[in-house]
Amino acid sequence: MTAGTAPAASFVRSLLRTKPVDRIVAEGGQGEGGELKRTMSLLQLTFFSVGATLGTGIFVVLGEAVPLAGPAVVLSFVLAAVTALFSALSYAELAGTIPVSGSSYSYAYATLGELVAWVCGWCLLLEYAVSVSAVAVGWGSYLNAFFDAAFGFTIPAEISNPPGDGGLVNIPAVVVVLLATLLLLRGTSESATANTVMVFLKIAVLLFFCAVAFTAFKAGNLSAFAPMGWAGISAAGGKVFFSYIGFDAASTAGEEAKNPRRDLPLAIILSLVIVTVLYVLVGLAAVAAMHWDRFAISGAEASLAEVLDVATGQSWPSMILALGAVIAIASVVLTVMYGQTRILFAMSRDGLVPDVFQKVSPGRRVPVANTVIVALFIGILAAAVPLGRLVDATSIGTLFAFALVSVGVIVLRRTRPDLPRSFRTPLFPVTPLLGVGFCVYLMVGLGGVTWTVFALWCAVGLAAYFLYGRRHSRLAARPPRDPARKGL
Repeated sequence: MTAGTAPAASFVRSLLRTKPVDRIVAEGGQGEGGELKRTMSLLQLTFFSVGATLGTGIFVVLGEAVPLAGPAVVLSFVLAAVTALFSALSYAELAGTIPVSGSSYSYAYATLGELVAWVCGWCLLLEYAVSVSAVAVGWGSYLNAFFDAAFGFTIPAEISNPPGDGGLVNIPAVVVVLLATLLLLRGTSESATANTVMVFLKIAVLLFFCAVAFTAFKAGNLSAFAPMGWAGISAAGGKVFFSYIGFDAASTAGEEAKNPRRDLPLAIILSLVIVTVLYVLVGLAAVAAMHWDRFAISGAEASLAEVLDVATGQSWPSMILALGAVIAIASVVLTVMYGQTRILFAMSRDGLVPDVFQKVSPGRRVPVANTVIVALFIGILAAAVPLGRLVDATSIGTLFAFALVSVGVIVLRRTRPDLPRSFRTPLFPVTPLLGVGFCVYLMVGLGGVTWTVFALWCAVGLAAYFLYGRRHSRLAARPPRDPARKGL
């Protein structure tokens, strides 16, 4: 190797350096000033993933997906579920092998190298922070639906919608972010208990919706089942994939789970099964009760409430749904914000983001400063950005991260076959390869504007890595200082 090529080779090696799995696991729970506390059971982990997932699409995005696919939106949910399943199986294997808070960021760091891990972590910022902002926007719509049905008034559009959607600032979105922040600051155990209660309520509300909507079942509403053909089903599949974002939330709790190697894989798979069954039931009930072309004009963010109004001709069912959604969607905000803070916690411990994100309060055993910073970012985003633009940007970032997890399973099987694995992805390597393929397929179906936003997001992320992350990485090789040069 010539002198000219040595620096270039060293630079490339620095981008591809991986963090040993043993070291990642050994550092689990450790932060600056304290350690995270292991309090979460299998039920709480499962409901953390269900809480982060259930509601994101059904309560908010269904109204945007039905006009694309018609009644075949049910198949769109199945398509998205299959895509999520392949990724979930890969997540389950890596979560049982590397049970830490970093989720797919940590998995990529152990398998694909620091640069890929950074890009994955940067995409997770898009997935978690932006998706919770989108859900907070939808929360305000259901709050208004409840106020209208119960009391006959609504919050003025100027303070309940973001700019571009007929308002100046979305105050309700800020409020729900603030409430979730206060709960997270109390502690992980308290947050998990509150989320479990909200998830039970959320499931009850959706089952109530199905029971009422199926009383107005009209076979004629399903007659033109796929008016846009497979193209419409596929396009809606990319849209409703947003509703599966969050099933990986359990993987961000790896350092606060009581038995992470056993419980994390189970929680990921169980949560995906639960939400898929409910999505298909709710989607079928909705399009059977209200003709699909009405979804385009009924207001996407509160479309389920509109279905109940059409089905019953009365306001009380939609009032119950809206109240349940107000409480239930709050659990999405709570759990996804939790996941975001724990990913930043892991990245900070590796030196790729500032140390403030890994500081743990000795008394509460939570990263207080991290939580407050995330809440401020999410609150500003939710207050000022319209929902539709958030959804597509989140989906493409998530699909990219999921594809990397599937690749990571293949790499780790080859490089560390000796590692203890509490769960193994079935039909290896076909399953992870299909996971990559389905993710790429749905990504291709997203619009050019979404790809432009994603490219710009990645460009900003790469700039941040080379300006800060690479220079502060804990894995960065720092040669020992020469004592003879002391003082020079």
